[in-house]
Amino acid sequence: MSSLGRASAILGAGTLVSRITGLVRTIVLVAAIGSFGRPADAFAVANQLPNNVFTIIQTGILTAVIIPQIVKSAVHSDGGRAYISKLFTLGTVVFLGATVLAMLFAPQLVVLYAEKFTPDQLAMGTAFAYWCLPQIFFYGLYALIGETLNAKRVFGPYTWTPVANNVISIIGFLVFIALFGGNRSDMLTWDPSMIAVIGGTATLGIAVQAALLLFAWRATGLRLRPDFRWRGVGLGQVGTLAGWTFLMVIAGQIAGLIQTRVVTAASGEHPSTALMMAAWLVFMLPYSIFAISIGTPYFTQIAEHAAADRHEEVRGDVARCMRVVALFVLGSGVALAVASVPATRIFTDNPAQAIQAAPVLICYLVGLVPLSLLFIVQRTFYAYGDTRTPFLFTLVQVALIIGFSLLAAAVAPLDQLAAAVALGQSVAGLVQTVIAIWILRNRLGGLELPRTLLSLLRFAIAAVPAGFAGWGTFLLLGAGAGWTAGQTGSTFVDKLLGAVGTGVIGLVAVVVYAVVLIVIRAPELSAATGLVKRFLPSR
Repeated sequence: MSSLGRASAILGAGTLVSRITGLVRTIVLVAAIGSFGRPADAFAVANQLPNNVFTIIQTGILTAVIIPQIVKSAVHSDGGRAYISKLFTLGTVVFLGATVLAMLFAPQLVVLYAEKFTPDQLAMGTAFAYWCLPQIFFYGLYALIGETLNAKRVFGPYTWTPVANNVISIIGFLVFIALFGGNRSDMLTWDPSMIAVIGGTATLGIAVQAALLLFAWRATGLRLRPDFRWRGVGLGQVGTLAGWTFLMVIAGQIAGLIQTRVVTAASGEHPSTALMMAAWLVFMLPYSIFAISIGTPYFTQIAEHAAADRHEEVRGDVARCMRVVALFVLGSGVALAVASVPATRIFTDNPAQAIQAAPVLICYLVGLVPLSLLFIVQRTFYAYGDTRTPFLFTLVQVALIIGFSLLAAAVAPLDQLAAAVALGQSVAGLVQTVIAIWILRNRLGGLELPRTLLSLLRFAIAAVPAGFAGWGTFLLLGAGAGWTAGQTGSTFVDKLLGAVGTGVIGLVAVVVYAVVLIVIRAPELSAATGLVKRFLPSR
């Protein structure tokens, strides 16, 4: 178990640095092009296109299928070298083909996601797309190399290399500000060179991120060579498994498409695509640091136990992982919720925008715990080679997201449209998680649910006074009119105050949360304490 704690600590530290630099990247990008405006939304839609394809590649194929298959291939006489060489060759061909197709259909893709953009905004989005879509190839290589490293228990590089991407982006966006000035929210002030700097910077960062992973490959002990002989090593089974996950992710992308088409109606004066992506980045901070960092090493172990038919150990792994992850994400989620105004001030232009944007973040945070638990449960199905069941319960979530998005479009005012869509996604995720846990419990013959539910109850009890303490601190500091919302007139100072205010308010909430758990003697604290100690320099 110490190896899992060490791996989680490495992933957590890397994710923390990556997310912090990602926030700085977002701050600099907002300083360059704004967050409430047509250029910002045009870039957000274009830059999201390769991310959507990356989601299909990573979640739909690699995480769901490749890690379990690579684990199984380790028993081959060559340690899986031939098998992995074939996968890499096939993957490179697929990524290159997907990139070319996306480039050919760039105008249609932009219209598909942003039909409600003005003609000038569509043209700008298409220009950005031509610069951003090559990211598909580099995202694919990054995911394929990274997931193979994870399967071979080389966890660090996959988490740390995004820091380089963020640093390059920060430098590029600062160059943009130096050359053209900041806050370019007026479309009439844009020209092709400005689009090239922003779009080219985004793609260069992803390319470097993928290239850096190659330096870690030696740690796998594998040597790769191009191999186009794709028959005879079980790739047909990979195709069958990937078919269900591909359909699952496509269904999710359809839901995301509907959300984007709905939200773009608010583009210009209200929170829209760019703001939702920024809020999602903040939301992903606790999810990535805790759910992914703790869950990823567990997933490799779960896959090994499942391959050996050690089902009782799988049940224990899943239950322990769920409890430890829930302990961290519930506390950090409450801390972010009560500090939502300072947190959103980091990527908005003034306090009024922060107050308007805060509900979007809060509505996303409603689904933080369910999404974190789903990460663990879904990958347990993958460990058993079952990709059909996750597809079926994901269809429920997709149907609910689409329904809630259309309902939001019909009844929500434009200034709250983004928040309504985010809330619908969170509720849909909650329903999906409940269904997934129920199915997995029946499949494994138990999942220690009474103990896990009792743990969740303890965490919820601790979260109530923590929330009140954090909110009280926010009010004592002046609420939306105080210094935590940044009203000095200096962009840098305002965003710095927002970050500091988030830290102060969040720290109060987290301390109260921890104190209550200590008072009620929550047994999960021992596992959490052991995990935290892995971050200390002495370890």
